[in-house]
Amino acid sequence: MQPWPVGRDTGPEAQLKTAALREGASLAVVAGFQELVYQFYCEQGRQLPWREGTAPDPYRVLVSEVMLQQTQVDRVIPRFTAFVQQFPDPQSLAGASTPQVLAAWQGLGYNRRALNLQRAARMIVDLWGGRVPEDPVLLQQLPGIGPYTAGAVAAFAFNRPQVFLETNIRAVLLHFFFADQEGITDKQLLPVVEAVLDRAEPRTWYNALMDYGSDLKRRFPNPSRRSCHHTVQSRFEGSDRQIRGAVLRLLLGSNGVAITVIQKQLDVEAERLKRILEGMVKDGFVQKTGRKLIIPST
Repeated sequence: MQPWPVGRDTGPEAQLKTAALREGASLAVVAGFQELVYQFYCEQGRQLPWREGTAPDPYRVLVSEVMLQQTQVDRVIPRFTAFVQQFPDPQSLAGASTPQVLAAWQGLGYNRRALNLQRAARMIVDLWGGRVPEDPVLLQQLPGIGPYTAGAVAAFAFNRPQVFLETNIRAVLLHFFFADQEGITDKQLLPVVEAVLDRAEPRTWYNALMDYGSDLKRRFPNPSRRSCHHTVQSRFEGSDRQIRGAVLRLLLGSNGVAITVIQKQLDVEAERLKRILEGMVKDGFVQKTGRKLIIPST
């Protein structure tokens, strides 16, 4: 199929935007909006490994949603595939060692998510017999799971008609329903999310809406910049995040590394490294044993 035109709305898109600005989320606009999004999805929807099957595995959905927090889809796909091969269910992830989990997470960044995911797997095993809960209220009890991730897991894994926002959904709604406004809040967007939701098939709808939003951001300047919640990710090169990741890579597969060796290898100012390492100890990534650091086994 031909990609949709870059830098301009197609005929139906332009007509829909005009109608949405005039009428808001009227019944006619909602019907036209759903038809447009589903048409795009039918023609150019993404094939993603966590979407496989008519009823995706809730555990795989949970893993994918945690990985997709602050990480692009293209980076997630290969790491997701390898991760679920190594840890195919909550029981295997819950029983793994911390170094195993962190090693499997390498390349994704924000390593705290890996520890939270393992803690979540242990809760799922202990509290729910290894079955990911369907209720978003219960899902939000899991470490690292906020309202968006809970809503997404409920929708994608269990086909529940939850109302939630993420960056691609936000971009689509801003493009069509708030095209002439700046500083839009999520409180203003959520009623529109609810109005356009296909309650009969929320799983397919959200997949389609996110794919449309991803493509829309390719074709136009990102509409999400007009959201008052839009933030620009901080620079990675030379950041504390980069140093923390480098420390973990030095420790993985070792029996411990002396702090003096870490400082020499990474060429980091002593006080800064001390502060970073203290934070990593507090977060549970590393443990001090004498003058060495190790990754705890559990």
